[in-house]
Amino acid sequence: MSRKKQRVLLGMSGGVDSSVAGYLLREQGYDVIGVTMKVWPQDCISRAEDKCCGPQAIADARGVAHSLGIPHYVVDEADQFDRLVIDYFSSEYQAGRTPNPCVICNEKIKFGNLWSKAAALGCDCIATGHYAIIEHSVAGGGDPGGADAPIKSGSAGITDPGYNYAVLRKGIDPRKDQSYFLFSLRQPQLRRALTPLGKMTKPQIREIAHSLGLKVADKLDSQEICFVPGNDYKAFLRSHLGENEFVRGEIYDVDGNFVAEHSGIEFFTIGQRKGLPGGSLRPRYVVDLDPETNRVIIGDAENLVCDEFEIDRVNWHPAAGVTDPGYNAVAADVDRGSFKATVKIRYSHPGTPASVTPLENNRARIHLHEPQRAVTPGQAAVIYDSDMVLGGGWICRREVTVPA
Repeated sequence: MSRKKQRVLLGMSGGVDSSVAGYLLREQGYDVIGVTMKVWPQDCISRAEDKCCGPQAIADARGVAHSLGIPHYVVDEADQFDRLVIDYFSSEYQAGRTPNPCVICNEKIKFGNLWSKAAALGCDCIATGHYAIIEHSVAGGGDPGGADAPIKSGSAGITDPGYNYAVLRKGIDPRKDQSYFLFSLRQPQLRRALTPLGKMTKPQIREIAHSLGLKVADKLDSQEICFVPGNDYKAFLRSHLGENEFVRGEIYDVDGNFVAEHSGIEFFTIGQRKGLPGGSLRPRYVVDLDPETNRVIIGDAENLVCDEFEIDRVNWHPAAGVTDPGYNAVAADVDRGSFKATVKIRYSHPGTPASVTPLENNRARIHLHEPQRAVTPGQAAVIYDSDMVLGGGWICRREVTVPA
């Protein structure tokens, strides 16, 4: 991608990463415009000073932009954020799934709705402070062109001459890699995205910030969901949904024995141990959530182990060579057409070898070569070939059979 005189919209959270990203882009010759999204309504309980979407974050971002000599704007995305991210977050818990709002926010807001703002400002690309590498390539060599270069459709493949595509790779700092959170971005989004921190480490970023005298150089990273204060999602759900939305249900063990009542399936997640009723000599964990019967199923640690599951709403990247799963898929009961890869079943998961079989209707079957614990419906499973993202999807529920 040509960098000469390109205008870039930089998402600024007020943290050190996006701040240094702005400096790096400026030094690379980009015309940088900083934007901070206001995603909290005036009465939002999470409107805390230290949030990446809070007032202090906006003040920090504005201060950094001034130091860097770049313009800065605040855009109000509160309504869209509430509709696309917070409603998703709440409805997933109501359906017995554990959501990943960061993935949705990246896809729908940061690299989604924000593009209309970027286009209005005459920007060619959107940049963020994510620790991931996005490579812009053309099959057969040549210049990949700008963000508006056409993508061939139909049966065009990654090896076809002139095919313009983007490759998403892990950031080189394994402790900070955020490629997992970007797996759901489509090619039009990736092809106009820049992530200048992908080939750098966190200590390098802080060192640059110190050398520039930025006040955010030692600002701590956020370790929680930006709109959930204190990371207490149960309190957030009570406030957002209201107590009347929760339906009481029953807790059973895997042998079909009634254990206790519960106040709402939303307050449980797969692998949870804390807060379960006592009375057992061995630790017990949540192993299944049944939204149809509103039952919580608990069991021992071995009941958490899983070696096969399916994912839906799969987003295949061109590097996977799976251009149309609906046509190329094999029947679910036929064990062929699979390929070997590494799969991460949650962000903090190191990844594990697996065989991946594309199925119809944008689904795929994942067979783990080594069984893993707490494969959680609603979380993303991201598929890698070494450091390259091949695709990913959302883990489907695998029902635990409980005697009647």
